[in-house]
Amino acid sequence: MDGADRWISAFLDAQAAEQGASRNTLLGYGHDLQDFAGWLGRRKLTFETVDRDRIEAYLVTCEAEGLSRATRARRLSSIRQLFRFAYEDGRRSDNPAIQISGPGRAKSLPKVLSIAEIEALLSATRDSGRNGAERLRNICLMELLYATGMRVSELVGLPVSAARGDPRMLLVKGKGGKERLVPLSAPAREALAIWLAVRDKAEEEARRELGTPPGKHLFPARGRAGHMTRQAFHALLKDIAAAAGISPARVTPHVLRHAFATHLLAGGADLRAIQTMLGHADIATTEIYTHVLDERLKELVLEHHPLARDTD
Repeated sequence: MDGADRWISAFLDAQAAEQGASRNTLLGYGHDLQDFAGWLGRRKLTFETVDRDRIEAYLVTCEAEGLSRATRARRLSSIRQLFRFAYEDGRRSDNPAIQISGPGRAKSLPKVLSIAEIEALLSATRDSGRNGAERLRNICLMELLYATGMRVSELVGLPVSAARGDPRMLLVKGKGGKERLVPLSAPAREALAIWLAVRDKAEEEARRELGTPPGKHLFPARGRAGHMTRQAFHALLKDIAAAAGISPARVTPHVLRHAFATHLLAGGADLRAIQTMLGHADIATTEIYTHVLDERLKELVLEHHPLARDTD
């Protein structure tokens, strides 16, 4: 293993152990840094000797090769993370990447539903499902998703133990196995208690009649995972959107997550609190919602301010 490989290996080990980085994140870092190391090696440079000018030259090369702005931004992010680690680990006395400004990502603002549209979805949910039990399950799913902003994988995979005891807070296991507490609204707590009673009764009947062991998940299903799948919830959400008179193309689990964050921010919630509830590692990810509000305010001014109207 050469010097570059040792650096990359040590960096990835630290990211896995200290930051809880996922396998896909580690693979991305590794791919980016191997490409950078190869570029350095062809110029007789190393991670120990490279300076800011050379890093910027590498980024220019990436642009000349036709790499997208998003890919170049990701490459720079990987390099920044590597040299931050190297500086903190004592491998370098400086950080040559700290002041390099990248191309940035061409981020589109998240699509957000209005509060009225969310209310329409929740209302339509009450008539969804093939029977009473399914309707109560669906109501619980929707209330929990909007009340907490959970990722869909976190929602469908919730263990039933998290719902015991009429909780005011749910313990959610997110990316990289990181846990966080999210508060529940009164409607979400009520929907959760009602569904839990129905779920437990069905599980007990199945145990007595079929001898099946009790399920571990709040939303059990017969599949291999033992719980409702993301795909099943996605299809359910499309049906609910259509019933609510909203284009199904506009409604996804992630759009509801965005609605949760944006509506909280509009109501005066602290950005750091929203970051914690969403499970974002970096507050810069959460700050996108401030731009959503800025855009909405601009629309309101252009639509309703008398001086913004056409005068021709």
